[in-house]
Amino acid sequence: MTIDNEKLLDIVSNRKPKEKPKQSIYSLNLDALKEWFEAKGEKSFRAKQVVDQLFEKRAPLEEVTTLPKVLIDDLKKDFGYALEVQTLAVSKDKTKKWLFKLHDGLFIETVLMEYAGRATVCVSSQAGCAMGCTFCATGQAGFDRHLEVGEILEQVARACHSTSSRISNIVFTGMGEPLANVDVVYNACQRLTRDWGFSARHITVSTVGVVPGMKKMAKWELPVTLAISLHSPYDDMRSEMIPLNKRYDIAEVLKAGEEVSYSHGRRVSFEYCAIDHKNINDKCAHELGNLLRDFQGAGGAHVNIIPLNRTKGFNGKAPRHVEIQKFADIVEKYGVTVSIRKNRGTDIDAACGQLRERETTKNN
Repeated sequence: MTIDNEKLLDIVSNRKPKEKPKQSIYSLNLDALKEWFEAKGEKSFRAKQVVDQLFEKRAPLEEVTTLPKVLIDDLKKDFGYALEVQTLAVSKDKTKKWLFKLHDGLFIETVLMEYAGRATVCVSSQAGCAMGCTFCATGQAGFDRHLEVGEILEQVARACHSTSSRISNIVFTGMGEPLANVDVVYNACQRLTRDWGFSARHITVSTVGVVPGMKKMAKWELPVTLAISLHSPYDDMRSEMIPLNKRYDIAEVLKAGEEVSYSHGRRVSFEYCAIDHKNINDKCAHELGNLLRDFQGAGGAHVNIIPLNRTKGFNGKAPRHVEIQKFADIVEKYGVTVSIRKNRGTDIDAACGQLRERETTKNN
């Protein structure tokens, strides 16, 4: 008989073995809940009651009123929560950002941005990221693991519990590359539309250009919106910023984006991080406009300019607004729709990976 090192250490040190974390209640779909209730000798309709309360009405388990207390207690015994709040920061503009600790000690971030009568929640799809984008705090920190469906859905639930505003949009623009975890992200999108009642058209999945994942996304039955992190119209510059561009260049990424756009009937959004003395100038503007005016997706192309959020690992800053506006005006002359995002939560490190970076630095 062989004993692995971890178990041997438990025996020698008289240490209690690590408890296996409880499965997240949010990882269960209707069928799984039916099986659980039937195993308890209960009617399967109880599962629909849980789905209605937890997902459609988005109430915490503790506030479910349609089940007897004994069944709620049984659910709590068998299932738990995947996310532990490490930090909750609230900005002057009411943006909320959570740093959640996972069962294995890793950290992820979730952001809630509130507007007049509605809200958008930005969720993570991985703990860390392997893409290595030079200007991104998450990319600078490296990759740990993919998130599971329950860990993604629980982020949405926590955001729902924290606001009285209607959450109208869910964006996979948090930590990680969603299309590197494409099957789990698709499963999460299915659950959000089927069990939670969100419209697929109000879900956005962002990618730096993982072409195999984009081709899979084109076959999804859900017409979610695709956002492509472009950041430069030139391959050499983009490869410096996004190493994956060396494998899938701009032309290949645009072609895959057109496939998704036609399949879903949705306009593609191109994210463009504005970096001073780098990619905001007349030459880049004309090249970007010329590149995207011929984009063959449904509804053409939309450019979303995002002023850079500074990080410790990247020596760059955002241009002045007047320079960004001039850039946008040039691109629009090519018939491309352009918007300039107003950065939110800058006083609470709300950009991707910044809270995690601060927590990791504190503990080292």
